[in-house]
Amino acid sequence: MSSKSYSYALVTLQFIFIALLVIHHGLHTPSIFACVIVFLGGGFGLYTLKCNTLSNFNITPDIKANASLITTGAYRYIRHPMYFSVLVMMLGVVVSKPTPLSLFIYVLLVVTLFLKAHKEEMLWMEQSGEYRNYKQKTKRIIPFIL
Repeated sequence: MSSKSYSYALVTLQFIFIALLVIHHGLHTPSIFACVIVFLGGGFGLYTLKCNTLSNFNITPDIKANASLITTGAYRYIRHPMYFSVLVMMLGVVVSKPTPLSLFIYVLLVVTLFLKAHKEEMLWMEQSGEYRNYKQKTKRIIPFIL
């Protein structure tokens, strides 16, 4: 599978798993706790977008031409804050209606986002010597933990 095909496959899987979680959730009223988790994840995602530029932002794990490494804001602590945001929001969905199926789909989403992060990091390592230093100072997806 080509690199581009792999990237698009990961993005497709990501959106399929998100859609399945939302569809599985249904129209029931979520708990306040679940809503807080979703809003915290969404708020963190908006903060992350504020720290980045649209010219850098890419939904695939491929690096855009002329992209620059962002190491401020949310990126000061984790290399993939948008993935963290998605995981937190979808955790809120899972918490609102926890079932074995929703937990399984969530695990598949986690694996998919880790694969995307791994591919993006490999490309950055090839492109930027600065990335090696940045990688040593930050966590991958979960601040201060992982």
